[in-house]
Amino acid sequence: MKFASLLFLVPFAALAQPKPAPLLPPADPKIQKLADEISAKNLETDIRKLVSFGTRHTLSDTQSPTRGIGAARNWVKSEFERYSQASGGRLIVEMDTFTVKPDGRRINKSVLMANVLATLPGTDPTDTRVILVSGHIDSRVTDVMNATADAPGANDDGSGTVLVMELARVLAGQKFPCTLKFVAVQGEEQGLYGSGHLAERAKKEGWNLVAMLNNDIVGNSHGFDPEINDDKHLRVFSEGVPAAETPEQAKIRRQLSSENDSPSRLLARYIERTAQLYGKGHQVVLEYRPDRFLRGGDHTPFNQQGFAAVRFTEMNEDYTHQHQDLRTEKGRAYGDVVEGVDFAYLRRNAGVNLATIASLALAPAAPAKVEVLTADLTNRTQLRWQAPATGAKPASYVVLVRETSAPQWQQRFPITDTKADLPISKDNFIFGVASVDAAGHESVAVLPVVGR
Repeated sequence: MKFASLLFLVPFAALAQPKPAPLLPPADPKIQKLADEISAKNLETDIRKLVSFGTRHTLSDTQSPTRGIGAARNWVKSEFERYSQASGGRLIVEMDTFTVKPDGRRINKSVLMANVLATLPGTDPTDTRVILVSGHIDSRVTDVMNATADAPGANDDGSGTVLVMELARVLAGQKFPCTLKFVAVQGEEQGLYGSGHLAERAKKEGWNLVAMLNNDIVGNSHGFDPEINDDKHLRVFSEGVPAAETPEQAKIRRQLSSENDSPSRLLARYIERTAQLYGKGHQVVLEYRPDRFLRGGDHTPFNQQGFAAVRFTEMNEDYTHQHQDLRTEKGRAYGDVVEGVDFAYLRRNAGVNLATIASLALAPAAPAKVEVLTADLTNRTQLRWQAPATGAKPASYVVLVRETSAPQWQQRFPITDTKADLPISKDNFIFGVASVDAAGHESVAVLPVVGR
């Protein structure tokens, strides 16, 4: 690798400290064990139950106990409550309702919508961090206003919904210092209404939301037009320039040329590295755009509110199974049916989510006020930072380094202090600082700003 050769051709090789460590932090067997508890059978059973409600269109029946969005929401709530009971009642379940009035586009009447939300409170009262994972419960057919036709929504987004449910089941009995939230949002297909409501609530209530993981269309390993089979990769989309960037933040971004290091993109890099540790060969592909071309999802309102949020999506979509009436044309079946879901693939995607959530939750909060010092004209890089403002104090820190053109971190330097002096030029490399606990759990990196 070019970066490695550069490091050892310069005087760096002659310096005793700091020394680079393995690129990845140590794996935690407890996290791997939790990921291995995810059940493909449970995922299939839950998707079949969601499909059995006929349609989950946002404007569909809310009174029937067996058909429509109301029945589906109630069932997810009952499952969350079952997980809570099994864990001693620690999982707090709510139906977060809100009314949407006709919008002249995809809402033609006043609708009482509801997000089904389960919260696992943190065990450390000083740790205010919140981690949120979501999927959308609603479904649709070709006509986005058709609220009566069968709309199975097995993959879009039954896959994301049951992934969230399975994570809640596995994690409900665990204890983390910070708070975890699991949510099935409504109204995605009609205009991101459920996630918009929840993002506004998070902003209004002052949640310290450090990561929002949106899972939408994560269960199919077969692409059509062209025919591609790929059950080894999962895409993660992340915004570059933050949607909620202030003028002052824009000034800093231009000063640092940090358009590739937004909080969401730093989170995406964290996810990719976590998959290397716990994915067992399942790889995350970093997509450097907010979503698929000219499209959006339930992470978008969270980006717009200034939160770090990313989207998980399968590697190759099959559009004959998305937003389609159930039918057969020229021998090809159309519609989002259960047969289009690869449950082993979905299980591995759920594992990446779980490992990311557990790694983040067990790690200390990210360091505060990370700065690169520029008082001296030098080819070295001096960094300083402060301990995080929330939660337990880190045992140590790491400085992550990569070339300006590199997509992922290339070197990792353990630091026991809250400052570092590296024989690497800030002209040629990008730096990030992360907190580490005594067991080696590592936070998302923070990009330094200019300090004096």
